[in-house]
Amino acid sequence: MPTDPLIAQLAAIVGEAQVLTAAADLAPYVNDWRGRYRGAARCVVRPGSRDEVAAVVQACTAAGVPIVPQGGNTSLCGAATPDGAGTAVIVSLGRLKRIVAVDPKNNTISVEAGCTLAEVQAAAREVDRLFPLALASEGTCQIGGNLSTNAGGVQVLRYGNTRELTLGLEVVLPDGQVWNGLRGLRKDNTGYDLKHLFIGAEGTLGIITAAVLKLYPLPKTQSTCWLNVASPIVAVDLLNSAKTAFDAQLTAFELVSETALGLVLQHIPNSTRPTTASPWYVLAEFSDADPAAVETWLAAQLESGAVSDGTVAASAAQAARLWALRENISEAQKIEGISIKHDIAVPVSAIPQFLESADAALAQAFPGIRVVAFGHVGDGNLHYNLSKPGAQDNTAFIAAQPEVNRIVHDTVHALNGSISAEHGIGQLKRDELLRYKNPVEIALMRTLKQALDPKGLMNPGKVV
Repeated sequence: MPTDPLIAQLAAIVGEAQVLTAAADLAPYVNDWRGRYRGAARCVVRPGSRDEVAAVVQACTAAGVPIVPQGGNTSLCGAATPDGAGTAVIVSLGRLKRIVAVDPKNNTISVEAGCTLAEVQAAAREVDRLFPLALASEGTCQIGGNLSTNAGGVQVLRYGNTRELTLGLEVVLPDGQVWNGLRGLRKDNTGYDLKHLFIGAEGTLGIITAAVLKLYPLPKTQSTCWLNVASPIVAVDLLNSAKTAFDAQLTAFELVSETALGLVLQHIPNSTRPTTASPWYVLAEFSDADPAAVETWLAAQLESGAVSDGTVAASAAQAARLWALRENISEAQKIEGISIKHDIAVPVSAIPQFLESADAALAQAFPGIRVVAFGHVGDGNLHYNLSKPGAQDNTAFIAAQPEVNRIVHDTVHALNGSISAEHGIGQLKRDELLRYKNPVEIALMRTLKQALDPKGLMNPGKVV
């Protein structure tokens, strides 16, 4: 039996087998996906229901013990990793895996927070519906984490972030009370829309345990194109041409640099170059558009010179291979080594200016720098990752991260952009947030934190 009174109490709530204390059992939970942050924990608790989550939170709050909510542990900002003190209890939501209800007539799905994104997508497809959130980590990331970080992904252009895909939430508050807001309503004007407090809050205001999410008709046809373009300016012009021609039928529009593609070809087995080499590429997806119309539009772009080469997937398997080139960029970078990552957003029209200005400033400050740029040009979100090719040079470069961040983030700020588009703040960007966020906004965020979590026990050290 556990000798720690709190651990014994938690074991009584969830069962002794669901409280992990051995170092080997804790290891997957106290290290973040990138290997950048390593923390320590008193224990990991794996509740199996909302009521067990509430009881666990009540016990920890009464004992004055910090709580770190955790989903699939795929955060890129250390948002789900505890600090090194070893006092926090990690509450892992992976056992809350029920698909509670699917209502195709209301185009909604109700799910518990521990369902993986892929499981929610599959449940929607079973009733001929689409849950459009799409991420490279969809097999392991969980809906609770997607909500807590307001995840974006490749289809924000058409469907919006997770915030726009959410109708209702169930949340365990920092005092253990349960707020049940699981309503599948598209119109509910009865006061403050409380769900928006918790979406994107990274577990600092409560623990999301379930959600009602929007569904859409499943597309009957999709056209996926890999296109060569000369520059980001051409890519933005091509985006607007496609939006003018196809409007909402344009569901994804991704920008990939040759450097990013090169890492995938080098490190990911069975990856092949789909077209001739080019400085930049666009991966575009059209849903429920006439394939002949897509071909006609593409022919016009080739004739005008906007596109120098391209390929259209002839099958779902070919489309998947094209998407794999885009989705494996992060994995290829992880294999290559540590890089300084940025997840920024600027107005779509300012993407070329950001890349030109940031590239030039960094090249001057750090000769020989390697820029890996890719992302969701359709919504203005770029992943802008920096390293040096040699391991020794890269180690010295990584040590200069504060100066690197200042160059990148100052460039973003000058363009009225955001230093975090879809990855959140976590512990990685907490200090940067203070530099670039309006003081009034910071004060409002702290007021909300104090009101809901006056003891500061809910995911401390993250966001604010």
